[in-house]
Amino acid sequence: MAIDLTVLKGATIALDLDGTLVDTAPDAVGALATLMAEEGLVGPPLAVGRLMIGHGARVMVERGFAMAGVVLAGEPLTAMTERFGALYFGRIAHESVAYPGCLDALDQLTDAGAILAVCTNKRTVWARAILDALGMTGRFAAIIGADLAPAAKPDARHLIHTVESAGGDLTRAILVGDSENDVYVARAAGTPSVFVTFGYCEFTVADLKPDAVIDSYAELPAVCARLLQGRPLGA
Repeated sequence: MAIDLTVLKGATIALDLDGTLVDTAPDAVGALATLMAEEGLVGPPLAVGRLMIGHGARVMVERGFAMAGVVLAGEPLTAMTERFGALYFGRIAHESVAYPGCLDALDQLTDAGAILAVCTNKRTVWARAILDALGMTGRFAAIIGADLAPAAKPDARHLIHTVESAGGDLTRAILVGDSENDVYVARAAGTPSVFVTFGYCEFTVADLKPDAVIDSYAELPAVCARLLQGRPLGA
């Protein structure tokens, strides 16, 4: 039975960036590999490095160096994170691409009256640079990185601030993402979560228990509509 998408009108669909909207792993892991090569180390392969994405640059750098047997903390970690940032910004979207069907699904959500927002642990300037390069920025009412939020995901305040910044209402919001942070932030904020299986998560669906799971963007509009059934504004 077809799902009535009119229920999406006025709803806020917040989406994670890395591993959800855009496959950013080639550029992020490439920047990490360059950084580590500067230090005489071998960076992780793409298949491993992609699983380090989603927790912020500092964690990614820390984990990458740890895999090479180097423990970074304090000021050395801060310095390496800043160097990583410079390298990454220099190649911010050389190989990054929106996931198949993503733009069509966003268009369907917008056409149905939904408000779109980005809720990411990435620095906002990096998030905007990627979305600018891919011509996607104008699709979103708000783009909130961890630096613009009161606290980073999985703290509920990140998602709450994102929805409020987009002019939406938390009672009719959904968070779409690919990691445990996304499922947990939605749960903490009291909103449904949609888990995408094509991202960078190290955990299984059974581990996380999201409210819905999609294998492709073709499923997203109908899934969001189903999750919003019975959730009128202010409910």
